Amino acid sequence: WDEAKAFYDSLAPKKKPKSPKPQNAITIAVSSRALFRMEEEQRIYTEQGVEAYVKYQLEHENEPFLPGAAFPFVKALEAVNAQLRELYPDSEELFDIVLMTNNHAQVGVRLINSINHYDLFIERFCMTGGNSPIGYLKAYHTNLYLSSDAEKVSGAIEEGIAAATIFSPSRDLEVSEKQLRVAFDGDAVLFSDESEQIVKAHGLDTFFEHEKAHENKPLAQ
Repeated sequence: WDEAKAFYDSLAPKKKPKSPKPQNAITIAVSSRALFRMEEEQRIYTEQGVEAYVKYQLEHENEPFLPGAAFPFVKALEAVNAQLRELYPDSEELFDIVLMTNNHAQVGVRLINSINHYDLFIERFCMTGGNSPIGYLKAYHTNLYLSSDAEKVSGAIEEGIAAATIFSPSRDLEVSEKQLRVAFDGDAVLFSDESEQIVKAHGLDTFFEHEKAHENKPLAQ
C-alpha cells in the first residue's frame, strides 16, 4: 500500500483543495465499476482469469476508462463542494468521495490515471484486494455506499450503512454534472416499510384504513 500511495502522490495534481476531516464530511464511497465503465475488463476477468485481466490493464494503463453511471453524480458533488468552499471557506462540512475497488495495486495505476484525466477530486482510494468492503466502509465512516455489486450493497445495508446498487443505463442519458439532484424512495429508504407491508399482506382497503387511523403518527426511520 505504501508503494501504491507514493506512486499516486507522484501522479496526482498538486494544486487541489484540502480534504475535509472524516468526522466533518459526508463520506460517499463509490465502487470503480460504478464510477467508470469497465464491462470489457470484467468480461476478460470472467472469461480469461485474473492474469489476463491484470495484463490487459497494465497494457492500457494510459487509456482512461469511460465515465460510468455514477460519474455525473460524483461531478455534481464536486460542483456543490466548490460552491460550499466559496461560501464557507472555513467549513469542512463537504462531500468526500472514496473510491472502492477490488483491484490490486498493479491495476490501480489505470484508475489513478483516469481520475487525473477527468480532474476528479478523489484523494482517498481503497483497494480491497477481493476482500469484503464492510470493514473499510466502517473505517471511513461511510454515509453512503454506491456499487454495481448488489450482493455487496446488501451486505452494507445489513451492517447499517446506507447503500444502493448502481446499474449501467441501457442508453446514453444527459445528466447535469453541475447541479446535484437526488431522489429518495420514501418506502423502506427514508422511512420504514410498514405501510408497504400492510399493502402486500392485506390489500389497499386495509392500507387506507390503517393510514387514516395513523395519519398523525410519524413513520419510523
